Amino acid sequence: MNPPHTLQSYTEMRVLRTTNIRAKPADMRLSLVCGSLHGPLHAARDQVARRGTSATELTTAYLRQLHSAETQLQCFLAVDDEYALRQAALIDSRLAQGEDVGPLAGVPIAVKDNLCTQGLQTTAGSRGLHGFVPTYDATAVARLRAAGAVVLGKTNMDEFGMGSSCENSGYQPTFNPWDTKHVPGGSSGGSAAAVAAKQCIAALGSDTGGSIRQPASFCGVVGVKPTYGRVSRNGLVAYASSLDCVGPIAQSVADAAAVLTVIAGSDLADATCSQKPVEDYTAGLLPLDNLSSKPLAFKRLALIQEACGEGVDAGVTAALAGAVRHLQELGAEVEQVSLPSFAAGLPAYYVIALSEASSNLSRYDGVRFGQRGAANELKNMYASSRHSGLGSEVARRILMGTYALSAGYYDAYYKRAQQVRTLVRREMNMALGRFDALLCPAAPTTAYRVGEKLCDPLSMYKGDLMTVNLNLAGLPAVCLPCGFSGQAAGNALPVGMQLIGRAFGEADLLKLAHIYEQTSGVVTILPSVFIESASAKHD
Repeated sequence: MNPPHTLQSYTEMRVLRTTNIRAKPADMRLSLVCGSLHGPLHAARDQVARRGTSATELTTAYLRQLHSAETQLQCFLAVDDEYALRQAALIDSRLAQGEDVGPLAGVPIAVKDNLCTQGLQTTAGSRGLHGFVPTYDATAVARLRAAGAVVLGKTNMDEFGMGSSCENSGYQPTFNPWDTKHVPGGSSGGSAAAVAAKQCIAALGSDTGGSIRQPASFCGVVGVKPTYGRVSRNGLVAYASSLDCVGPIAQSVADAAAVLTVIAGSDLADATCSQKPVEDYTAGLLPLDNLSSKPLAFKRLALIQEACGEGVDAGVTAALAGAVRHLQELGAEVEQVSLPSFAAGLPAYYVIALSEASSNLSRYDGVRFGQRGAANELKNMYASSRHSGLGSEVARRILMGTYALSAGYYDAYYKRAQQVRTLVRREMNMALGRFDALLCPAAPTTAYRVGEKLCDPLSMYKGDLMTVNLNLAGLPAVCLPCGFSGQAAGNALPVGMQLIGRAFGEADLLKLAHIYEQTSGVVTILPSVFIESASAKHD
């Protein structure tokens, strides 16, 4: 793999903006093969809406790429070509009749397998839900369909969202399209890898402790964790109800903003969903030509001190340092800020998340939900159903959560964890009262090798240090590529930067991320899997 081209300055970026702003095919021959698989969401949508191409043609192109790359990546748990093409044909029919189909007209999108999809199997990556076909769409999915999107299929995930590598799926592991010897991250690894490999334009994920942002970092794409309550959780298979968020994963900030605009908003079916009005998150995203030489002048940003020390890979540190220099070049003032409770957030998160999971997953007993095990007594049926239907990582977390909630330990663990949560929220909100945004790596490492941490769950848990505090505080964050690690060795893997904003401040956060993305010069080459699959189709 060749190292990515990195421009030296914002000025040079403006001069060369017409050639390599985003990931581009290596040559014209490959460009012809890739076709529409390469363009941004708005270009695909406009082509369909203006009848330059049909939703059916666009969907067919993405299905071909999906199946071509799937043998190497295993991103999907359910794909029904006829199901997708019927959706596309309906959109074409409505357009032919002069209807306004919506802001995502014909856009092929994938959905994480813990979001209910009417008529398409939803398992949350668990054998315990094998064969479950919902009779309704999750609110976020219903809003995508109402906006004209085409749902291609359901993406793989760590079982019930419990994992950080997409190896804890009850069905199959997913592999990183940059290097299939490495994991894509988790638990939304299938969604992130599918977007990176151009198997879809965008995807939905869920984020309980970093499950959108960490795989976005590992796969070199953009992931948005919204403010808690900004997007409805109705139809989401619950892991930890006070932490779970639904959000987009996309190839660019603008694409993610377009999807978030559609799925955000109040929902009577979710009592925790905010009534605050939703902005058009794409409205303030200025093109490169409209930016001044110092577009971030008067912006004050803070680098979280506790997220940049021991345990962070040198390549990640170097990439983040380069991002900070560029933000300063754009006029931003960047300081360090200390959050004393930052490290304590990790154990507090696991106590709270696993306690809630213990309660939420008690419903999978073989009677009301899930796979039913064979037994001659009710008690034995419960045990058989849960033993055969739930994987080892899920069982481990249920046991830990049950222990934390048990008599004699509730005050010592769960109650104290909630107190730490209050401290984390207070410190982050105080910092955001002084600064426009906080920043830190989205993960302490780049994507690690498949199998490397399966036998060491504690090491995998520690990898969530950068992300869990945002879920405890309920704040929004955007993860976007800020460079590569391992360039000198010829094995470059993406590094993601996390920008953190005030509650319900997604619009300002996305503007900041978009300016960085447009001007940074972090020009990604295409993942090897995409190039190989596109070349194979051409040959």
